[in-house]
Amino acid sequence: MELQNKKLTNDEFYSQQKEVLAQWPTGADVDFDEAVKFHQNLPEHKVFGKKLIKAKQEGKTLIQPRAGVALVKDHIELLTYLQDKGGADLLPTTIDSYTRQNRYKEAEVGIQESVRESKSMLNGLPVVNHGLYACRDIINELDTPVQIRHGTPDARLLTEISYAAGFTSYEGGGISYNIPYAKNVQLEKTIRDWQYCDRLTGIYEEAGISINREPYGPLTGTLVPPCISHAVAIIESLLAAEQGVKNITVGYGQCGNLVQDVAAIRSLGSLTEEYLHKYGYDDVEVTTVLHQWMGGFPQDEAQAFSVISWGSTIAALSKATKVIVKTPHEAMGVPTKEANAQGLRCTKQIINMLGDQQLSNTSHVVQEMMIISAETRCIVDKVFELGEGDLAVGTVRAFQAGVIDIPFAPSKFNAGKMLPARDNAGAIRILNPAGVPLTKELKDFNKEKIEERAQYEKRPASFQMVIDDVYAISKGRLVGRPWK
Repeated sequence: MELQNKKLTNDEFYSQQKEVLAQWPTGADVDFDEAVKFHQNLPEHKVFGKKLIKAKQEGKTLIQPRAGVALVKDHIELLTYLQDKGGADLLPTTIDSYTRQNRYKEAEVGIQESVRESKSMLNGLPVVNHGLYACRDIINELDTPVQIRHGTPDARLLTEISYAAGFTSYEGGGISYNIPYAKNVQLEKTIRDWQYCDRLTGIYEEAGISINREPYGPLTGTLVPPCISHAVAIIESLLAAEQGVKNITVGYGQCGNLVQDVAAIRSLGSLTEEYLHKYGYDDVEVTTVLHQWMGGFPQDEAQAFSVISWGSTIAALSKATKVIVKTPHEAMGVPTKEANAQGLRCTKQIINMLGDQQLSNTSHVVQEMMIISAETRCIVDKVFELGEGDLAVGTVRAFQAGVIDIPFAPSKFNAGKMLPARDNAGAIRILNPAGVPLTKELKDFNKEKIEERAQYEKRPASFQMVIDDVYAISKGRLVGRPWK
Protein backbone atom coordinates (compact mmCIF):
# COMPACT_ATOMS: atom_id res chain seq x y z
CA MET A 1 0.00 0.00 0.00
CA GLU A 2 1.44 3.35 -1.05
CA LEU A 3 2.04 5.71 1.87
CA GLN A 4 -0.26 8.71 1.94
CA ASN A 5 -2.01 10.86 4.50
CA LYS A 6 -5.50 9.62 3.78
CA LYS A 7 -8.09 8.04 6.05
CA LEU A 8 -7.96 4.25 5.77
CA THR A 9 -11.00 2.80 4.03
CA ASN A 10 -13.01 0.10 5.78
CA ASP A 11 -11.56 -2.50 3.44
CA GLU A 12 -8.00 -1.37 4.16
CA PHE A 13 -8.57 -1.34 7.91
CA TYR A 14 -10.50 -4.58 8.35
CA SER A 15 -8.21 -6.57 6.06
CA GLN A 16 -5.33 -5.53 8.33
CA GLN A 17 -7.31 -6.20 11.48
CA LYS A 18 -7.62 -9.93 10.80
CA GLU A 19 -3.84 -10.25 10.60
CA VAL A 20 -3.27 -8.02 13.63
CA LEU A 21 -5.64 -9.90 15.96
CA ALA A 22 -4.09 -13.21 14.87
CA GLN A 23 -0.64 -12.21 16.17
CA TRP A 24 -1.34 -13.58 19.68
CA PRO A 25 -4.20 -15.72 21.09
CA THR A 26 -5.65 -12.90 23.24
CA GLY A 27 -6.47 -11.00 20.05
CA ALA A 28 -9.34 -13.43 19.46
CA ASP A 29 -11.17 -11.98 22.48
CA VAL A 30 -11.51 -8.52 20.92
CA ASP A 31 -15.16 -7.79 20.17
CA PHE A 32 -15.73 -4.18 19.11
CA ASP A 33 -19.45 -4.02 19.89
CA GLU A 34 -18.93 -5.53 23.34
CA ALA A 35 -16.01 -3.13 23.98
CA VAL A 36 -18.18 -0.15 23.03
CA LYS A 37 -20.80 -1.24 25.57
CA PHE A 38 -18.13 -1.47 28.26
CA HIS A 39 -16.90 2.06 27.47
CA GLN A 40 -20.45 3.39 27.43
CA ASN A 41 -20.93 2.17 31.00
CA LEU A 42 -17.80 3.90 32.32
CA PRO A 43 -18.59 6.83 34.63
CA GLU A 44 -17.47 10.17 33.18
CA HIS A 45 -14.78 10.72 35.82
CA LYS A 46 -12.96 7.62 34.52
CA VAL A 47 -12.75 8.92 30.94
CA PHE A 48 -9.30 10.40 30.36
CA GLY A 49 -10.13 12.93 27.66
CA LYS A 50 -13.14 14.31 29.50
CA LYS A 51 -11.08 14.91 32.64
CA LEU A 52 -8.44 16.69 30.57
CA ILE A 53 -11.00 18.95 28.88
CA LYS A 54 -12.51 19.85 32.25
CA ALA A 55 -9.06 20.69 33.63
CA LYS A 56 -8.28 22.86 30.60
CA GLN A 57 -11.56 24.75 30.99
CA GLU A 58 -10.86 25.32 34.69
CA GLY A 59 -7.20 26.27 34.16
CA LYS A 60 -5.97 23.38 36.31
CA THR A 61 -2.86 21.23 35.89
CA LEU A 62 -3.36 17.51 36.56
CA ILE A 63 -0.57 15.22 37.78
CA GLN A 64 0.30 11.79 36.39
CA PRO A 65 3.09 9.34 37.34
CA ARG A 66 4.86 6.62 35.37
CA ALA A 67 4.32 3.07 36.65
CA GLY A 68 3.94 -0.52 35.55
CA VAL A 69 4.72 -4.03 36.84
CA ALA A 70 4.32 -7.52 35.40
CA LEU A 71 1.22 -8.90 37.14
CA VAL A 72 -2.25 -7.38 37.01
CA LYS A 73 -2.95 -7.78 40.74
CA ASP A 74 0.34 -6.10 41.69
CA HIS A 75 -0.21 -3.39 39.09
CA ILE A 76 -3.61 -2.57 40.57
CA GLU A 77 -2.08 -2.38 44.05
CA LEU A 78 0.64 -0.02 42.77
CA LEU A 79 -1.78 2.28 40.97
CA THR A 80 -4.17 2.28 43.92
CA TYR A 81 -1.31 3.44 46.15
CA LEU A 82 -0.37 6.23 43.73
CA GLN A 83 -4.04 7.23 43.48
CA ASP A 84 -4.71 7.22 47.21
CA LYS A 85 -1.33 8.10 48.75
CA GLY A 86 0.20 10.09 45.91
CA GLY A 87 -2.93 11.98 44.93
CA ALA A 88 -2.52 11.20 41.21
CA ASP A 89 -5.21 12.82 39.07
CA LEU A 90 -4.44 10.50 36.14
CA LEU A 91 -2.81 7.08 36.11
CA PRO A 92 -0.49 5.21 33.73
CA THR A 93 -0.01 1.66 32.62
CA THR A 94 3.56 1.44 31.42
CA ILE A 95 4.15 -1.48 29.03
CA ASP A 96 7.14 -3.84 29.33
CA SER A 97 10.04 -3.82 26.88
CA TYR A 98 9.27 -7.23 25.35
CA THR A 99 5.76 -6.16 24.39
CA ARG A 100 7.16 -2.96 22.89
CA GLN A 101 9.16 -5.13 20.50
CA ASN A 102 6.22 -7.51 19.83
CA ARG A 103 8.14 -10.31 21.61
CA TYR A 104 5.12 -11.82 23.31
CA LYS A 105 6.67 -15.24 23.98
CA GLU A 106 9.43 -13.66 26.06
CA ALA A 107 6.87 -11.51 27.84
CA GLU A 108 5.00 -14.71 28.73
CA VAL A 109 8.21 -16.12 30.28
CA GLY A 110 8.55 -12.88 32.24
CA ILE A 111 5.04 -13.30 33.64
CA GLN A 112 5.85 -16.86 34.77
CA GLU A 113 9.11 -15.74 36.36
CA SER A 114 7.30 -12.91 38.16
CA VAL A 115 4.81 -15.40 39.63
CA ARG A 116 7.63 -17.73 40.66
CA GLU A 117 9.80 -14.98 42.21
CA SER A 118 6.86 -13.08 43.77
CA LYS A 119 8.15 -9.83 42.27
CA SER A 120 8.01 -8.12 38.90
CA MET A 121 10.60 -9.51 36.50
CA LEU A 122 9.41 -7.16 33.75
CA ASN A 123 9.67 -3.37 33.54
CA GLY A 124 5.97 -2.92 32.82
CA LEU A 125 2.64 -4.65 32.30
CA PRO A 126 2.41 -7.05 29.30
CA VAL A 127 -1.15 -6.12 28.32
CA VAL A 128 -1.21 -8.29 25.18
CA ASN A 129 -0.32 -11.42 27.15
CA HIS A 130 -2.78 -10.76 29.96
CA GLY A 131 -5.57 -9.99 27.52
CA LEU A 132 -8.46 -7.60 27.69
CA TYR A 133 -10.55 -9.32 30.38
CA ALA A 134 -7.71 -9.44 32.92
CA CYS A 135 -6.81 -5.84 32.16
CA ARG A 136 -10.40 -4.70 32.66
CA ASP A 137 -9.86 -5.33 36.35
CA ILE A 138 -7.51 -2.32 36.28
CA ILE A 139 -10.21 -0.07 34.88
CA ASN A 140 -12.88 -1.45 37.24
CA GLU A 141 -10.80 -1.33 40.43
CA LEU A 142 -9.47 2.21 40.09
CA ASP A 143 -11.41 5.45 40.43
CA THR A 144 -9.09 7.44 38.15
CA PRO A 145 -8.65 7.45 34.33
CA VAL A 146 -5.81 5.22 33.10
CA GLN A 147 -3.54 5.70 30.08
CA ILE A 148 -1.37 3.21 28.17
CA ARG A 149 2.27 4.43 27.90
CA HIS A 150 4.80 2.35 26.02
CA GLY A 151 7.26 3.01 23.17
CA THR A 152 6.15 0.53 20.51
CA PRO A 153 6.88 1.06 16.81
CA ASP A 154 4.19 -1.48 15.79
CA ALA A 155 1.50 -1.06 18.43
CA ARG A 156 -1.51 -2.30 16.47
CA LEU A 157 -2.33 -5.39 18.57
CA LEU A 158 -1.57 -3.54 21.81
CA THR A 159 -3.97 -0.79 20.73
CA GLU A 160 -6.76 -3.26 19.94
CA ILE A 161 -6.52 -5.02 23.28
CA SER A 162 -6.03 -1.80 25.27
CA TYR A 163 -9.12 -0.15 23.81
CA ALA A 164 -11.22 -3.29 24.19
CA ALA A 165 -10.06 -3.53 27.82
CA GLY A 166 -11.42 -0.05 28.52
CA PHE A 167 -8.33 2.19 28.59
CA THR A 168 -9.37 5.69 27.50
CA SER A 169 -6.00 7.21 26.64
CA TYR A 170 -3.10 6.00 24.53
CA GLU A 171 0.36 7.43 23.96
CA GLY A 172 2.61 7.29 20.90
CA GLY A 173 2.95 7.95 17.20
CA GLY A 174 4.67 6.85 14.03
CA ILE A 175 7.56 9.28 14.48
CA SER A 176 7.88 9.65 18.24
CA TYR A 177 7.73 5.89 18.92
CA ASN A 178 10.18 5.07 16.15
CA ILE A 179 13.02 7.54 15.65
CA PRO A 180 13.91 7.95 19.37
CA TYR A 181 13.32 4.25 20.17
CA ALA A 182 14.46 2.06 17.25
CA LYS A 183 17.50 1.79 14.99
CA ASN A 184 16.38 -0.08 11.89
CA VAL A 185 12.60 0.44 11.62
CA GLN A 186 11.53 2.28 8.49
CA LEU A 187 9.51 5.43 9.00
CA GLU A 188 7.10 4.48 6.20
CA LYS A 189 6.17 1.35 8.15
CA THR A 190 5.59 3.04 11.49
CA ILE A 191 3.51 5.81 9.93
CA ARG A 192 1.32 3.15 8.30
CA ASP A 193 1.09 1.11 11.50
CA TRP A 194 0.09 4.17 13.51
CA GLN A 195 -2.46 5.15 10.88
CA TYR A 196 -4.09 1.84 11.83
CA CYS A 197 -3.97 2.74 15.54
CA ASP A 198 -5.42 6.18 14.88
CA ARG A 199 -8.10 4.82 12.55
CA LEU A 200 -9.13 2.40 15.29
CA THR A 201 -9.37 5.38 17.63
CA GLY A 202 -11.52 7.14 15.01
CA ILE A 203 -13.82 4.13 14.71
CA TYR A 204 -14.39 4.22 18.48
CA GLU A 205 -15.05 7.97 18.24
CA GLU A 206 -17.64 7.33 15.53
CA ALA A 207 -19.34 4.94 17.97
CA GLY A 208 -19.47 7.74 20.55
CA ILE A 209 -16.46 6.61 22.62
CA SER A 210 -13.91 9.27 23.56
CA ILE A 211 -10.30 8.05 23.50
CA ASN A 212 -7.48 10.51 24.11
CA ARG A 213 -4.34 10.22 21.96
CA GLU A 214 -0.98 11.62 23.02
CA PRO A 215 2.06 11.94 20.73
CA TYR A 216 5.24 11.39 22.75
CA GLY A 217 6.65 14.88 23.28
CA PRO A 218 10.16 14.56 24.75
CA LEU A 219 11.53 12.40 21.89
CA THR A 220 15.10 11.58 23.01
CA GLY A 221 14.72 13.84 26.04
CA THR A 222 18.21 15.31 25.52
CA LEU A 223 18.72 18.90 24.35
CA VAL A 224 15.77 18.79 21.95
CA PRO A 225 15.01 22.30 20.65
CA PRO A 226 11.33 23.15 21.12
CA CYS A 227 10.81 23.65 17.37
CA ILE A 228 11.84 20.04 16.68
CA SER A 229 9.53 18.45 19.25
CA HIS A 230 6.75 20.88 18.33
CA ALA A 231 7.02 19.97 14.65
CA VAL A 232 6.78 16.25 15.43
CA ALA A 233 3.81 16.79 17.77
CA ILE A 234 1.95 18.86 15.17
CA ILE A 235 2.65 16.37 12.38
CA GLU A 236 1.50 13.41 14.48
CA SER A 237 -1.60 15.35 15.51
CA LEU A 238 -2.49 16.07 11.89
CA LEU A 239 -1.88 12.44 10.87
CA ALA A 240 -4.09 11.29 13.76
CA ALA A 241 -6.85 13.79 12.98
CA GLU A 242 -7.02 12.53 9.38
CA GLN A 243 -7.86 9.08 10.75
CA GLY A 244 -10.66 10.45 12.94
CA VAL A 245 -8.96 11.19 16.28
CA LYS A 246 -10.84 13.94 18.14
CA ASN A 247 -8.98 14.35 21.44
CA ILE A 248 -5.21 15.01 21.35
CA THR A 249 -2.69 15.88 24.04
CA VAL A 250 0.54 17.35 22.68
CA GLY A 251 3.64 17.10 24.85
CA TYR A 252 6.96 18.77 25.54
CA GLY A 253 9.92 17.67 27.61
CA GLN A 254 11.20 20.25 30.10
CA CYS A 255 14.45 21.83 28.93
CA GLY A 256 15.27 23.85 32.05
CA ASN A 257 15.04 27.53 31.14
CA LEU A 258 11.95 29.02 32.77
CA VAL A 259 11.06 31.46 30.00
CA GLN A 260 11.68 29.01 27.15
CA ASP A 261 9.77 26.18 28.83
CA VAL A 262 6.72 28.31 29.61
CA ALA A 263 6.80 29.73 26.09
CA ALA A 264 7.15 26.24 24.64
CA ILE A 265 4.04 24.87 26.33
CA ARG A 266 2.00 27.96 25.53
CA SER A 267 3.04 27.97 21.87
CA LEU A 268 2.64 24.19 21.47
CA GLY A 269 -1.08 24.25 22.19
CA SER A 270 -1.79 27.28 20.02
CA LEU A 271 0.37 26.07 17.10
CA THR A 272 -1.27 22.64 17.11
CA GLU A 273 -4.72 24.24 17.02
CA GLU A 274 -3.55 26.61 14.28
CA TYR A 275 -2.43 23.78 11.98
CA LEU A 276 -5.46 21.61 12.74
CA HIS A 277 -7.77 24.46 11.75
CA LYS A 278 -5.62 25.35 8.74
CA TYR A 279 -6.08 21.87 7.30
CA GLY A 280 -9.76 21.53 8.12
CA TYR A 281 -9.76 19.55 11.39
CA ASP A 282 -12.02 21.89 13.31
CA ASP A 283 -13.52 19.44 15.80
CA VAL A 284 -10.35 18.27 17.59
CA GLU A 285 -9.87 19.10 21.27
CA VAL A 286 -6.23 19.95 22.09
CA THR A 287 -4.65 19.77 25.55
CA THR A 288 -0.99 19.92 26.64
CA VAL A 289 1.40 17.89 28.79
CA LEU A 290 4.74 18.84 30.28
CA HIS A 291 7.19 16.02 30.97
CA GLN A 292 9.40 16.81 33.94
CA TRP A 293 13.15 16.69 33.29
CA MET A 294 13.98 13.68 31.10
CA GLY A 295 17.78 13.85 31.32
CA GLY A 296 20.23 12.74 34.00
CA PHE A 297 19.08 13.14 37.61
CA PRO A 298 21.14 13.74 40.76
CA GLN A 299 21.51 10.62 42.93
CA ASP A 300 20.97 12.63 46.09
CA GLU A 301 17.23 12.60 46.92
CA ALA A 302 17.14 16.19 48.18
CA GLN A 303 18.71 17.40 44.95
CA ALA A 304 16.33 15.21 42.95
CA PHE A 305 13.36 16.86 44.67
CA SER A 306 14.71 20.22 43.49
CA VAL A 307 14.65 19.00 39.88
CA ILE A 308 11.09 17.68 40.36
CA SER A 309 10.01 20.98 41.92
CA TRP A 310 11.47 22.96 39.03
CA GLY A 311 9.49 20.88 36.53
CA SER A 312 6.37 21.33 38.64
CA THR A 313 6.90 25.10 38.58
CA ILE A 314 7.12 25.09 34.78
CA ALA A 315 3.91 23.05 34.55
CA ALA A 316 2.04 25.41 36.87
CA LEU A 317 3.22 28.67 35.32
CA SER A 318 2.70 27.47 31.74
CA LYS A 319 -0.81 26.18 32.59
CA ALA A 320 -0.04 22.79 31.05
CA THR A 321 -3.14 20.61 31.21
CA LYS A 322 -1.13 17.85 32.88
CA VAL A 323 2.39 17.06 34.00
CA ILE A 324 4.21 13.71 33.92
CA VAL A 325 5.98 13.39 37.26
CA LYS A 326 9.46 12.02 38.05
CA THR A 327 10.60 10.46 41.33
CA PRO A 328 13.50 11.12 43.74
CA HIS A 329 14.85 7.66 42.79
CA GLU A 330 15.16 8.60 39.11
CA ALA A 331 18.95 8.19 39.02
CA MET A 332 18.82 4.80 40.73
CA GLY A 333 16.38 2.81 38.59
CA VAL A 334 12.81 1.67 39.20
CA PRO A 335 11.38 3.66 42.12
CA THR A 336 9.53 2.27 45.10
CA LYS A 337 5.83 3.07 45.23
CA GLU A 338 6.59 5.32 48.21
CA ALA A 339 9.16 7.35 46.24
CA ASN A 340 6.78 7.57 43.30
CA ALA A 341 4.06 8.93 45.59
CA GLN A 342 6.53 11.43 47.09
CA GLY A 343 7.24 12.85 43.62
CA LEU A 344 3.50 13.23 43.07
CA ARG A 345 2.89 14.99 46.38
CA CYS A 346 5.84 17.31 45.79
CA THR A 347 4.46 18.24 42.38
CA LYS A 348 0.93 18.72 43.69
CA GLN A 349 2.15 21.09 46.40
CA ILE A 350 3.98 23.31 43.91
CA ILE A 351 1.05 23.34 41.49
CA ASN A 352 -1.38 24.25 44.27
CA MET A 353 0.85 27.12 45.43
CA LEU A 354 1.38 28.53 41.94
CA GLY A 355 -2.07 27.81 40.54
CA ASP A 356 -3.20 31.44 40.62
CA GLN A 357 0.03 32.93 39.26
CA GLN A 358 0.63 33.94 35.64
CA LEU A 359 3.85 34.26 33.67
CA SER A 360 2.75 33.67 30.09
CA ASN A 361 2.07 37.31 29.20
CA THR A 362 5.47 38.76 30.15
CA SER A 363 7.48 40.31 27.32
CA HIS A 364 10.26 37.71 27.53
CA VAL A 365 7.80 34.82 27.26
CA VAL A 366 5.93 36.45 24.39
CA GLN A 367 9.20 37.04 22.52
CA GLU A 368 10.29 33.43 23.05
CA MET A 369 6.89 32.18 21.87
CA MET A 370 7.37 34.17 18.67
CA ILE A 371 10.82 32.61 18.10
CA ILE A 372 9.60 29.04 18.76
CA SER A 373 6.53 29.54 16.58
CA ALA A 374 8.54 30.95 13.69
CA GLU A 375 11.08 28.10 13.84
CA THR A 376 8.33 25.48 14.03
CA ARG A 377 6.43 26.91 11.06
CA CYS A 378 9.65 26.82 8.98
CA ILE A 379 9.89 23.07 9.60
CA VAL A 380 6.23 22.05 9.30
CA ASP A 381 5.61 24.13 6.18
CA LYS A 382 8.71 22.63 4.56
CA VAL A 383 7.40 19.13 5.31
CA PHE A 384 4.19 19.90 3.42
CA GLU A 385 6.24 21.35 0.59
CA LEU A 386 8.43 18.24 0.36
CA GLY A 387 5.36 16.01 0.32
CA GLU A 388 3.69 18.15 -2.35
CA GLY A 389 0.77 18.57 0.01
CA ASP A 390 0.84 15.05 1.48
CA LEU A 391 2.01 15.16 5.09
CA ALA A 392 2.90 11.47 5.39
CA VAL A 393 5.07 11.53 2.26
CA GLY A 394 6.57 14.85 3.32
CA THR A 395 7.51 13.48 6.73
CA VAL A 396 9.56 10.64 5.23
CA ARG A 397 11.27 13.03 2.83
CA ALA A 398 11.87 15.53 5.63
CA PHE A 399 13.82 12.99 7.65
CA GLN A 400 15.78 11.98 4.55
CA ALA A 401 16.72 15.62 3.98
CA GLY A 402 17.41 16.41 7.65
CA VAL A 403 14.59 18.95 7.70
CA ILE A 404 13.44 17.16 10.85
CA ASP A 405 16.52 16.05 12.78
CA ILE A 406 16.13 14.72 16.33
CA PRO A 407 19.25 15.08 18.50
CA PHE A 408 20.88 11.84 19.69
CA ALA A 409 18.23 9.57 18.13
CA PRO A 410 19.33 5.96 17.48
CA SER A 411 17.43 5.60 14.20
CA LYS A 412 19.56 5.25 11.07
CA PHE A 413 16.77 7.10 9.26
CA ASN A 414 17.52 10.26 11.29
CA ALA A 415 20.22 12.54 9.86
CA GLY A 416 21.87 13.28 13.20
CA LYS A 417 23.60 16.39 11.85
CA MET A 418 21.71 19.19 13.58
CA LEU A 419 23.55 20.18 16.75
CA PRO A 420 21.89 21.89 19.75
CA ALA A 421 23.51 23.67 22.70
CA ARG A 422 22.40 25.89 25.55
CA ASP A 423 22.76 29.65 25.46
CA ASN A 424 24.13 31.61 28.39
CA ALA A 425 20.77 31.54 30.20
CA GLY A 426 20.27 27.81 29.66
CA ALA A 427 17.74 27.97 26.81
CA ILE A 428 18.30 25.35 24.10
CA ARG A 429 19.40 26.86 20.80
CA ILE A 430 20.62 25.41 17.50
CA LEU A 431 24.41 25.47 17.21
CA ASN A 432 24.46 23.89 13.74
CA PRO A 433 21.11 23.76 11.90
CA ALA A 434 22.45 21.47 9.13
CA GLY A 435 19.30 20.65 7.08
CA VAL A 436 16.77 22.27 9.42
CA PRO A 437 15.21 25.00 7.23
CA LEU A 438 15.41 28.09 9.41
CA THR A 439 15.39 31.56 7.87
CA LYS A 440 18.63 33.56 7.91
CA GLU A 441 17.18 35.75 10.64
CA LEU A 442 16.46 32.73 12.86
CA LYS A 443 19.87 31.19 12.17
CA ASP A 444 21.54 34.46 13.12
CA PHE A 445 19.46 34.66 16.30
CA ASN A 446 20.52 31.17 17.42
CA LYS A 447 24.15 31.84 16.53
CA GLU A 448 24.21 35.10 18.49
CA LYS A 449 22.67 33.50 21.59
CA ILE A 450 25.26 30.72 21.66
CA GLU A 451 28.09 33.14 20.90
CA GLU A 452 27.12 35.17 23.99
CA ARG A 453 27.77 32.05 26.07
CA ALA A 454 31.02 31.30 24.26
CA GLN A 455 32.34 34.78 25.04
CA TYR A 456 31.24 34.49 28.69
CA GLU A 457 32.98 31.13 29.06
CA LYS A 458 36.01 32.29 27.05
CA ARG A 459 35.94 29.27 24.76
CA PRO A 460 34.74 28.61 21.21
CA ALA A 461 31.20 27.41 20.53
CA SER A 462 31.77 23.72 19.90
CA PHE A 463 30.60 20.15 20.49
CA GLN A 464 32.28 20.22 23.91
CA MET A 465 29.53 22.60 25.03
CA VAL A 466 26.96 20.00 24.02
CA ILE A 467 28.74 17.27 26.01
CA ASP A 468 28.96 19.52 29.06
CA ASP A 469 25.26 20.37 28.80
CA VAL A 470 24.19 16.70 28.65
CA TYR A 471 25.73 16.02 32.07
CA ALA A 472 25.08 19.39 33.72
CA ILE A 473 21.85 18.69 35.65
CA SER A 474 23.20 15.50 37.23
CA LYS A 475 26.15 17.61 38.42
CA GLY A 476 23.95 20.30 39.93
CA ARG A 477 23.89 22.85 37.09
CA LEU A 478 21.75 23.65 34.07
CA VAL A 479 24.42 25.05 31.77
CA GLY A 480 27.54 22.92 31.36
CA ARG A 481 30.19 25.46 32.35
CA PRO A 482 33.84 24.46 31.86
CA TRP A 483 34.75 25.50 35.39
CA LYS A 484 31.95 23.62 37.18
